[in-house]
Amino acid sequence: MNKGSWMIVVCEWIWRAISANICWIAFTALGLGVFGFFPATVALFTIVRKWLRKDTDVHVWKTFKQVYFKEWKRSNGIGLVFYSIGLFLFIDIRITETFMSGVFASFLSIILYILLIILILAVGHFFAVYVHYVLSSREYIKQSFLITLTGLPSTIWIGAGFFVIGYLINQVPGLIPFISAVAPAYWMMKVCLNRFSRLERLC
Repeated sequence: MNKGSWMIVVCEWIWRAISANICWIAFTALGLGVFGFFPATVALFTIVRKWLRKDTDVHVWKTFKQVYFKEWKRSNGIGLVFYSIGLFLFIDIRITETFMSGVFASFLSIILYILLIILILAVGHFFAVYVHYVLSSREYIKQSFLITLTGLPSTIWIGAGFFVIGYLINQVPGLIPFISAVAPAYWMMKVCLNRFSRLERLC
């Protein structure tokens, strides 16, 4: 491939990434944040999954809009479960830090923060599972937590990737409108697809 062809391919991928990221921001805002986050992120993961499976000709805007409205009700229903768990943990952390002290309070705070991290990772795994498998709403939640708790190597890879992406964005804040959502989604979907393939070979 000559230099001109490489430049065209790179520019195409940059444009795809920017388009997907802008769609995610716009559609998340459309749902007032709370009710836009889950359907918008499902749509984003749907697109990056297609890219990873060599379907690079997918129309970003059309696909994003179609998936967003199709999955709005169901993804938000599952999202409310995650939001509720998160709110419960947040209240527990605030109570522990405000009204308790001593060794037991410190120990409880550590446990609660670990549970919060597990929840965040489970939410991330949920999107990968949701766009890859056809399951019941209850199974999506269950499998998200199971994959988080039983896949330490994958979790480490995901964490390492997120650290690099976060460091890059922190150094160049101007990248936020362009890769803040699509880069983490792409990396997480890539790691999860590799793990799904290994699990499917064992079944």
